[in-house]
Amino acid sequence: MSKPLIAVLLSGCGVYDGSEIHEAVLTLLNIDKEGGDYQCIAPDMQQHHVINHITGEEQKETRNVLVESARIARGNVKDIKEVSATDFAALAIPGGFGAAKNLTKWAFSGPDGEIHAEVKRLIVEFVRAGKPIIALCMGPTVIAKALEGTEYHAQLTVGNTQEKSPYDIAAISAGMEKAGAVATMTNVNDFTVDENLNIISSPCYMMEASIYEINFGISKAIKRLMRMV
Repeated sequence: MSKPLIAVLLSGCGVYDGSEIHEAVLTLLNIDKEGGDYQCIAPDMQQHHVINHITGEEQKETRNVLVESARIARGNVKDIKEVSATDFAALAIPGGFGAAKNLTKWAFSGPDGEIHAEVKRLIVEFVRAGKPIIALCMGPTVIAKALEGTEYHAQLTVGNTQEKSPYDIAAISAGMEKAGAVATMTNVNDFTVDENLNIISSPCYMMEASIYEINFGISKAIKRLMRMV
C-alpha cells in the first residue's frame, strides 16, 4: 500500500527571508513519522531580499526561492508550476518570513499585498478538491490571501493575544479577516481545524516558544492531517 503523498510548500531557507527551518524540518519529520511521504515544492523566483541571520541586516545579493528551498529538501524539490492538487493527498505550508515576503507580500502591505499567482492557484485547487491543508506560523495568511474573493472563508489561526508573542497577533488576525477569513485564537501547542474546508492551522513561532513546544503543536496537527487523508 502506497503512502499518502503530502506537498510541502517552501519559500526559501531561513526564517527572516524564507521558510522557517525548524518548522519545515519538523513538518517533514512528522509526516514521515505518521506514515506519509512528502514532496517539497517552491516557486522558481527571486527572493524579495536576502537577510544576514546574525545581524538582521539586508545583504547585497540575490537568491532564488526554489534553489534555496532545495537546501531543506536535500535537492528534491519541484517547481510549483509543475504540480497540481491532483498529484497529492494534502498540502503543508510551513511559516517563516518567506511566506510573507515571497509567497505573498504581507510583510510589506499586510492583507492588501499580492500573492504569487501559482501559490494561489494551487491552494484554491486543494480547497476545491476538498483535500486537506495544514498551515503553520504565517502560513495561514497565505491561505487567507489565496481564498480572498472566493466563496471560501477559512477558519484560521496565527496564535492568541493572551500569551507572549513577538508579533502583533491582533493586527495579523484582523488582516486575515479583511481578506475574508475567520480568525481564531489558539495556543502554541494546539491547532485550529476548519471542518468544512479541511484546513488545519497552528501558531508555531508566531508565539514565544521553544522548539519542543513547536514540535508538540506540529506533531498534533500532522496526526490530525493524516487522519483526514
